[in-house]
Amino acid sequence: MRVLVIEDDHKIARALKKVLEQETYAVDVAYDGDEGYAMATTEPYDVAVIDRMIPGEYDGLAIVRAMREQKIHTPVLILSALGNVSERTLGLDAGADDYLVKPFALEELLARIRALLRRPAEQQSTILTAGDLTLDTVTYAVERAGAPIQLTSKEFALLEYLMRNQGRPLSKEIIISHVWDYDADILPNTVEVYIKYLRNKVDAPFKKSLIKTVRGFGYKLEA
Repeated sequence: MRVLVIEDDHKIARALKKVLEQETYAVDVAYDGDEGYAMATTEPYDVAVIDRMIPGEYDGLAIVRAMREQKIHTPVLILSALGNVSERTLGLDAGADDYLVKPFALEELLARIRALLRRPAEQQSTILTAGDLTLDTVTYAVERAGAPIQLTSKEFALLEYLMRNQGRPLSKEIIISHVWDYDADILPNTVEVYIKYLRNKVDAPFKKSLIKTVRGFGYKLEA
């Protein structure tokens, strides 16, 4: 999953980037409202974490309003030192999905991001399933037919994205935009290489292959 962090406090931004990357997310960071607005409205993200009082022409709420006006439905978590009811109401009314008051525990922020990533119509728990394959987004445990599968952080992120979009063909470009961050050094065959890694671990030891090649387009995971 790819996360956008818009936060002008470099210390907080670095801490958020570090902890999110440890949780296997790809993370882009913007340090002012103008850069944040440009990234939020032109790049695909699965979640945006936005400081309300970010400096620049666009503050946090203006960025959220602009996203919603442009029909960008990325879930947004607002961070703010302003914690009274009226301020929270302003943030939610602007189009944010959640509002977290500073200072906060990183564990709570991660839990809220996981909640925003959960699509209620499709996924009610932290465990994703595809046939006999299971992936726990909290413990990072992956199993197939009861057998544990050890994945690197990037393999895990790729498998999670495939499972969250189960049955949907995904182009290499779409996969790159959600699994790797903006600054990653991606070669043309990077996705192919990681798909091969996953197949060796997730499919090769079992009778049925779950990861399919969609000729001329990309890949999909289908039970």
